[in-house]
Amino acid sequence: MITVIVPHTLMKLRRDWAWPLAVAGTIVWASSRATMATPEFTHWIPSFDKLAHFSVYGLLGTLTLRALGRGRWTPWLAIAAVSLFGASDEWHQSFVPGRASEVKDWVADTLGAALAVSLYAGWGRYRRLLETSVVRSATTLSSVQPVP
Repeated sequence: MITVIVPHTLMKLRRDWAWPLAVAGTIVWASSRATMATPEFTHWIPSFDKLAHFSVYGLLGTLTLRALGRGRWTPWLAIAAVSLFGASDEWHQSFVPGRASEVKDWVADTLGAALAVSLYAGWGRYRRLLETSVVRSATTLSSVQPVP
């Protein structure tokens, strides 16, 4: 049996990039489909498509920033990387039958990433909220004794 020793930094790198790559892969998979299944209520919300782009790319921006780490230019790098990814995804959609490429979608992608990255990088309370472990919070809440 062969044992492979993986350096700690490589394991951390894999862990840090797992979620951004999973979200990016899901975006590529979804944009490769000719039609998108949307919930029934979407006709009530004007520009639901743009809201979805804004939200998903905001998530991708936050995850990318977390994976890049701390640094003076990392928020800008995260926004640029996600914006370029959004542009490439729109270009990719132009080749998918039944799909269209829209500049407005790319703008929503970039704005979502820019807002999410700005909030995460510049607002400590928001960042701490996102970094709080759900398991730890549930354990803390369950250990609190009710006041008689």
